[in-house]
Amino acid sequence: MSVASAVVFAYSEVGARCLGALYEADVAVPLVVTHEDDPNEERWFASVAAVARGAGSRVVTPAEPGEAGLIAEIGALRPDFVFSFYYRRMLPAAVLSLARLGALNMHGSLLPKYRGRAPVNWAVLNGETETGASLHYMVEKPDAGALIDQQAIAIGPDDTAVEVAGRVADAAVTVLKRSLPKLIARTARARPLDLTKGSYFGGRTPADGEFSFEWPAARIHNLVRAVAPPFPGAFANLDGRRILVHSTRRRPAGPRQALAAPRLYVDGASLVAECGDGEQLELREAYIDGVRLDAGRFISTFGHACVSTRPQKRA
Repeated sequence: MSVASAVVFAYSEVGARCLGALYEADVAVPLVVTHEDDPNEERWFASVAAVARGAGSRVVTPAEPGEAGLIAEIGALRPDFVFSFYYRRMLPAAVLSLARLGALNMHGSLLPKYRGRAPVNWAVLNGETETGASLHYMVEKPDAGALIDQQAIAIGPDDTAVEVAGRVADAAVTVLKRSLPKLIARTARARPLDLTKGSYFGGRTPADGEFSFEWPAARIHNLVRAVAPPFPGAFANLDGRRILVHSTRRRPAGPRQALAAPRLYVDGASLVAECGDGEQLELREAYIDGVRLDAGRFISTFGHACVSTRPQKRA
């Protein structure tokens, strides 16, 4: 016999893994609401739909979570809980009110920090050294309801967003498994979030990956890490040509001065950027016209050194 019932809205790796944790805990999940995969998005994560169908749950992919038919179906199920695990739409109050014991969301940050969209990417972009996963009650305002539990994970100086996202998924499962018994027993204690101690962040687009070598090296390195594949990637203009940069390494800092015109040059087999603050970045993986930009191709295209050009729009 199931210990509780839940309707689950879910997507991405956190969604698939937290859904699996519910099944392992003998929570009945008669209905899973997810998204159709976007053919223009590289799907690096597990399929929520596959996990749900494998466990015998009904799967639906409505355009909007507030559709009348969906609300009627959830109402007829009378679930104990409604969970949102990385579902990409805000759930309306009409859905939240149908959970007898509460509607909860798993968010990929240490709330109240990094509320909103793409929290892992933003944390890496801003050079944070930790983030995590937070389980909280849903209210009409995004990521603002009372906190049940959270788990921190470290962000290394060279970690990419997808690497961090994997550890956030681990943390999310830990938090959910730790919280479920208390939620079911109605003994879980929630504390209000102090929203003044965090900020809301919006979504990101591929165009937000543009940078200039006039930027400080750390800022470029963090952007590259934040949007490295499977995300769309970072790019810059070099002598009128676009180069994609998927991996960088900061070189040890030495004597430096800000440069009026940052440049790229070949150092042995390495391609090195002298950035706007005088620090150096090794471009470990870069492409031009879809082809790997190694030292030889750089020399044949630009010569041994090249002054960087300004971006089309400054981020």
